[in-house]
Amino acid sequence: MPVRSAGILLYRRGQGGTEGLEVWIAHMGGPFWARKDTHAWSIPKGEYTDDEDPLVAALREFAEEMGTAAPDADYRHLGDFKQPSGKIITVFTAEQDFQPGQITSNTFPLEWPKGSGRIQDYPEVDDARWFPEHEARLKLVKGQIPALDALADHVRRRT
Repeated sequence: MPVRSAGILLYRRGQGGTEGLEVWIAHMGGPFWARKDTHAWSIPKGEYTDDEDPLVAALREFAEEMGTAAPDADYRHLGDFKQPSGKIITVFTAEQDFQPGQITSNTFPLEWPKGSGRIQDYPEVDDARWFPEHEARLKLVKGQIPALDALADHVRRRT
C-alpha cells in the first residue's frame, strides 16, 4: 500500500481565464533545501491514514505548515498524483486570494550535520507565496507538476 499525502493548491487569476494564473506553494525547510530554489517548492501537504478523510487531512496539514488555517472555501478534488517515490498525493484546490500575515510552520527534528549527534529542529516550510503558474513549474518538485496541468485544465473548464 503506497504512502498517501493530501494537500491544498490554492490559486488566483486575473481576467482572461488561465492568463495571470498564480498558485500558492511552499519552500521546503531544513538544511537539504536551504540553498535550493529550482524544484525545491511543494504544494502544502502531509501524510494521512487510510481511515482519515483526505480533505480533512489536507486542511490540517495546510494549517500546520502555514501556521494559519486554510481559507474557508469550496474545495474541489483536483486529482491523485503518483510521485517518483511511489507516494500518492491527493490534491484539493480552491480559488482564493490567501494573504497570511506570516508563515509559522511546524518543525521536525533532524540530526545535522549528519553523524554529528546534534539534533536540531527545522521548520517543515521556510517560505510560502504566490507564483505565476509558469514560474511555479520551475519551482515545484517535478513529481507535482502534473497537478499544475490538472489545475490549468480545471481553470479553463470554469471560464
